[in-house]
Amino acid sequence: MSNAPADRLSLKPDLTVATERWRAFWAGEMLDRPPVVITCPAEGVEPAPRPTYRQMLFDPLDEVVAAADAYVRSIHWGGDAVPQFSPGFGPDTFAAFLGAEIEFSREQEDNTSWAVPFVEHWEDVLPLQIAENGYWTRMRELIRRLAEVGEEHWVVSHLDLHSNLDALESLRGATELCVDLYTQTEMIERANDQVRELYATIYDTLHEDGRMDRTGTGGGWIRAYCDGKCNTIQCDFAALIGPEHFRRFATPDLQAEAEHVDACIFHWDGPTALVHMDDLMAIEAIDCIQWVPGAGAPLLIEWLDLLAEIQEAGKSVMVYCTLDELPQFHERLRPDRLFYQTSAPDRTELERTLRWIEENS
Repeated sequence: MSNAPADRLSLKPDLTVATERWRAFWAGEMLDRPPVVITCPAEGVEPAPRPTYRQMLFDPLDEVVAAADAYVRSIHWGGDAVPQFSPGFGPDTFAAFLGAEIEFSREQEDNTSWAVPFVEHWEDVLPLQIAENGYWTRMRELIRRLAEVGEEHWVVSHLDLHSNLDALESLRGATELCVDLYTQTEMIERANDQVRELYATIYDTLHEDGRMDRTGTGGGWIRAYCDGKCNTIQCDFAALIGPEHFRRFATPDLQAEAEHVDACIFHWDGPTALVHMDDLMAIEAIDCIQWVPGAGAPLLIEWLDLLAEIQEAGKSVMVYCTLDELPQFHERLRPDRLFYQTSAPDRTELERTLRWIEENS
């Protein structure tokens, strides 16, 4: 891992201390307390909304970058929260890089988008490669401009890269891909291998464009931090397949993605994906799990037994919670195997929360 210079971020004067806590966390250790990503509104600064997917894709880059800068500066980044911004055109940005078009739900909705499946016959589109359709060029220029404006103040966090089988689902459609796993198994294996290889190319190119090789980066849309390579990975399509297909297709993908970075969080979504627990825990390079119960399921506070089981399997957990819920998590879980992401109404409550965690860790 490279060292992020301590004087590079004006919005995080205690960057050195936060970096040391994060280093310990990624090593499976703890200093005085677990990392705490806690934010509140910045004092004396006008609130600023986060630029939407639509704005990042279509608005003039000067306006997008200025809006992102204002958004980051409108937040007080307390505890071990490192000021950062993760750009994106939506969850299917990776698929857009491979040739899919992105659609938005309706004219007034700026932050919900998806890829339009276009693959009818895999043999017509293989080998998969980065398409010259504007999305890749736009993202690279956006990240470069963000890095210029953020330099010495905040860092560019990596993208929410729905790669692996998630990208193939976006290109083909969920139902069609499920059928293809049985009827065109070797063809899907070829496509999946190509996406796996492209992950490293896409990650590294954007990592360099965003100057993350000099400043470190966040965990994509999760506000973690690593002074080396970091990202959150996922395979939401895993909820639609059984263990055999998970081991054949998803496991090699996730292992390769996790091994490509220095610090890796896995976004694990929904009860139907729990069938893959043992296989997921066996991927050594995954450092931390973010469990999301999914729509209609009990809230995270109701899954303390699962979180404890994940810790017992050797993984850390990311806990997102309210300030009122935090003591319940802290009482039940190992503090050396977790980090918190939460928000406070003001600096007073933020500092009180940090003191409580320090006194109880």
